[in-house]
Amino acid sequence: MSVEDLVRDALREQAAQQPPAPAGFADRVLGARRRRRTRRLASVAVATAAVLAVGIGVPLLDSGGKTDVRPSGVLDSRDVVAHPDQGPPRELIAAGRSAMAAYYTVQIVPRGSGHATGERTYWLLNPGTGRYEKDDRWSFVAVAPGLRTAAVLERTLPAPRIGLLDLATRKVERWIPVSHGIGGLAFSGDGRRLVATTYADNPDGFEEVLDSRTGRSEWGPVFDGLSRTGFAVVDVATGKGTWVAVAAGREFPGREDFAFSRAGDLLYSRIVGPRDGMQQFYDFRGRKVAAPANERHLRSDVSARLSPDGRLAAWGLVAEPHHTSYSSIRDPLTGKEIIRVRGAQLVAWADDKRLIAWERDPNVERYRPRLVLVTIGSGEVVPLSGFQEPNDWYGDRDWEPVFAER
Repeated sequence: MSVEDLVRDALREQAAQQPPAPAGFADRVLGARRRRRTRRLASVAVATAAVLAVGIGVPLLDSGGKTDVRPSGVLDSRDVVAHPDQGPPRELIAAGRSAMAAYYTVQIVPRGSGHATGERTYWLLNPGTGRYEKDDRWSFVAVAPGLRTAAVLERTLPAPRIGLLDLATRKVERWIPVSHGIGGLAFSGDGRRLVATTYADNPDGFEEVLDSRTGRSEWGPVFDGLSRTGFAVVDVATGKGTWVAVAAGREFPGREDFAFSRAGDLLYSRIVGPRDGMQQFYDFRGRKVAAPANERHLRSDVSARLSPDGRLAAWGLVAEPHHTSYSSIRDPLTGKEIIRVRGAQLVAWADDKRLIAWERDPNVERYRPRLVLVTIGSGEVVPLSGFQEPNDWYGDRDWEPVFAER
């Protein structure tokens, strides 16, 4: 079926389901959503750093470039695996090509003088049992396609080395040293390379800020824009890579990790500007370059990005009628909206027509989301996980998923 046929059919189905948003509604919704996201900036960064890995295999840790074998058993299925009674999940959450490879919580740890750090605790998927198991050794985790290998950083950031962790045995098979302190990691789409983002200080710094609405002090991310120092693109099989300096600027807060473009020949990171979701692309020498044609209209804060076939672009929240949410699906080359799909935040593509998304609890006024499966052209929402309980700050009840291709 062509994109045109898909759009035509989907529009017919949705015409009777979805009322049009009033003029100016999207701007008001996005503004409210931006305020809700303020306390969650550190967790959104991992989505920006390519939580959805798309690829064909991962080099074996001790190989000369042979490809890994996909795990068998519970991870081999392409069916939906849901546990709507579990929040956070205890067992595998997956749909189509995408699986929740891990999740983490963030705890604010005060450091005195109005400063603190946001420290993560991870629960990693055991590919043998299909269960999530706590592993508090790591400050940052990126999972490779195939769900067999994770790149990890030790507790203190910036870290001097990258660990390649076997998710089945929970053993670090190899350490890769990097010349500058690392704060973030992301795999390329084929799993053969890592981009390590380097920082002068812990990128998850917080400071006390005054909430103008309540008059109370709250923790907010440090917007100094001077902590990130550059990146290193590392070959996973050999451990070789070269560090590249990137000039610091004030257009971004502390954590602004690099991630690979779809083709894997460029990097991008989020920047703060006049609108949400802005991004800047770089070549491997650290020079700013224009965005690829098919990624020019993507948003850095929507981690689903391009569909597997590259013909559709996941975009941001556009309407919230009657305690439901709709996000935009656009033409990646023109940026024009094609259709709207259920979901408040599009996290990962399950296939070319289905996506994993956050969607709010329709029974409560306060924003209380869960992971769901949505389908282009259908109003059906299939719950995948239990709900995130709302928090006024980064407590230990919030959990953030890390998705990878299975």
